[in-house]
Amino acid sequence: MRWGLWTLAARAARGPCSNCPDRALHLTHLLATRGPHSFTGEDCVELHVHGGPAVVSGVLQALGSVPGLRPAEAGEFTRRAFAHGKLNLTEVEGLADLIHAETEAQRRQALRQLDGELGQLCCDWAETLTKALAHVEAYIDFGEDDNLEEGVLEQADSKVRALEVALDTHLRDARRGQRLRSGAHVVVTGPPNAGKSSLVNLLSRKPVSIVSPEPGTTRDVLETPVDLAGFPALLSDTAGLRDGVGPVEQEGVRRARERLEQADLIVAVLDASDLASPSSRNFLDTVVVPRGGQSSGGSTQRLLLVLNKSDLLPPQGPGPCPALPPHLLLSCLTGEGLDGLLETLKTELAAVCGDPSTGPPLLTRARHRHHLQGCLDALSHYKGAEDLALAAEALRVARRHLAHLAGGGGTEEILDVIFRDFCVGK
Repeated sequence: MRWGLWTLAARAARGPCSNCPDRALHLTHLLATRGPHSFTGEDCVELHVHGGPAVVSGVLQALGSVPGLRPAEAGEFTRRAFAHGKLNLTEVEGLADLIHAETEAQRRQALRQLDGELGQLCCDWAETLTKALAHVEAYIDFGEDDNLEEGVLEQADSKVRALEVALDTHLRDARRGQRLRSGAHVVVTGPPNAGKSSLVNLLSRKPVSIVSPEPGTTRDVLETPVDLAGFPALLSDTAGLRDGVGPVEQEGVRRARERLEQADLIVAVLDASDLASPSSRNFLDTVVVPRGGQSSGGSTQRLLLVLNKSDLLPPQGPGPCPALPPHLLLSCLTGEGLDGLLETLKTELAAVCGDPSTGPPLLTRARHRHHLQGCLDALSHYKGAEDLALAAEALRVARRHLAHLAGGGGTEEILDVIFRDFCVGK
């Protein structure tokens, strides 16, 4: 099939001839790569087509008339690269994430995974287990031999303990990698007329929500995916928190409170010129203060307080108001304070999603967590085993989980799920 493509394309590249099925091929340049130095590890030919969509369509029609040629299936080239050992499964997933990356943080994370950082880490862990297993099996086979090095089992136990700590650290990452891949949930909340919808429109750079001086304009949860300071986020505008006027607004307030519980980052908005009002004080007491302490604690939910409408403040700043936690001043009308808000959002989202440019590789998929947890569970069985044969088997199970994570021994069903998300031709 490949050489049929080569013959047709080479003939087209040389110039017009009576055997060419389509003159569009005369505009095609050829690039051939011998395996195993190609992306797939096979002999490959790339056609570089010059011209507009009509020329490309003509080339595809001409190639379609050649016996043995067919369009590639989605992810087929990458799957061939995986089959020939050019990429392991975590690198394949990194490539898929790179193709679908929409923000700078996602791009950096995908590149790190495509470069093999997570796969190499798993290989290092697997090597640790291999050495521990070798020590255990050596003791089983040669335990009564005086020539066996002393402390063999202690060395294995030490390696397993160190690996347990490393695995536990990665599993306690608050699912940052998965949030980075799918987007953090950012909820904008506050009392009515604080400027929540204006802030959502400002951050999303499009008119997502209706803005009106009438209280209670937003009565449902409005969501839009956005790029916030380079991080992916699902931004939610919610109804103003107050005792609802009528059943529709009451339902909107109920949904707003429900969405607050699901948020990764809460952006609490208050009117800077109306901080002493009952609605502002109630919001501070019931939402900001209880959750504000969590941002610096062990909770994964974070809160950022924004005082909007700073353009309405007198030169000396806000008037008498209750003690405020750390906050930012912003004017959605003039845009003053937006740069500071974006910089703070970047810091907060880096805490929620992880910083892809530093630190250890992130776990970006539920599959990663499943196999690491399985490995950790197997190591716990190793520690509790009273028989050395059972201990050795627990180490083998742990190694198999790491092998599955990198793609060794994976079932066809798992591979189908991973590769089907690729674009056609990649």
